[in-house]
Amino acid sequence: MALTPPLVTLLGATGFVGSAVLRELAARPIRLRVVARHPAPIPQDARATVEVCTADLTAPGVVARVVADADIVVHCVAYINDGPSTWRIAEGDDAAERVNVGIVADLVAALEPRTDPVGVVFAGAVSQVGKGAGAIIDGTEIDAPSGEYDRQKLRAERLLLDSLATGPHRAVSVRLPTVFGSGPRATARDKGVVSMMIRRALAGDPLTMWHDGTVKRDVVYVEDIARALVAATEHTTELAGRAWVLGSGHGIPLGQLFATIADLVAERTGERVPVVSVPPPTHAEAGDLVHITIDSTAFRAVTGWQPTVSLQTALRRTIEVCAAEQVGTETATG
Repeated sequence: MALTPPLVTLLGATGFVGSAVLRELAARPIRLRVVARHPAPIPQDARATVEVCTADLTAPGVVARVVADADIVVHCVAYINDGPSTWRIAEGDDAAERVNVGIVADLVAALEPRTDPVGVVFAGAVSQVGKGAGAIIDGTEIDAPSGEYDRQKLRAERLLLDSLATGPHRAVSVRLPTVFGSGPRATARDKGVVSMMIRRALAGDPLTMWHDGTVKRDVVYVEDIARALVAATEHTTELAGRAWVLGSGHGIPLGQLFATIADLVAERTGERVPVVSVPPPTHAEAGDLVHITIDSTAFRAVTGWQPTVSLQTALRRTIEVCAAEQVGTETATG
């Protein structure tokens, strides 16, 4: 008798990271339930048996319903603003709190009474460490987040790990670095700083920094991030009960990164835009000036994961997609 494949429920399946995780999971011979506010596009070559569930996860009872029979839950939900600051949120933002913390509380309430084991993978953020960060982040730091988004992510993470990392359940948090990128199969728009600078360069606008360019960031291509989160679903027993940091192990100065973007875009446009320093905006936070390099040796040792897409390749892929977006916009408005 053939064994029934595990049921994986993916929350936030149409978001930037979630849509990449969907593509990775869909390539596996599993049962996959994808949940988002809007219908999630399914790859035509999917090996998984896919159920598309369109629902508002903040509505009462929805989380309990979509995870009721899941063997594994992957949480990729995050509150993102439509404005220029995207993930930055103000203190007292009840809508953000409901998404970033409330959905996790609903997940805990739904899974905690179950006696059969459930694996949960939560997409956290390396920035949750805040002021506790040293020159290299390896996951042993004491968390002291400075921004409200990171404080909410930390509260959600602690709630999940405190409640579901013991007994039959296996909850794990994977803290993500600066994630960027779009590829030919992308279905969600990247609103992060790397793609934002690519779009500026394509439009002929200067690339602006809020510092002298020496601040370092550990950036990883979104497809590598998706592979890491899926790898975590396959090792929940070994990973359960703590947060694991994810990164390339190499912090690149943002001045160097932006200069590389300007050079690569100039190959397409024939004109190199300048990279300039400007005063930080009012919504800037202390963490924006902190160096971030991540040592993910511990996570790699358990899962075998490592990033496979080079920075140059990832940037070129993303430039191709952003350029196509620009052409589409010009065609629609021309």
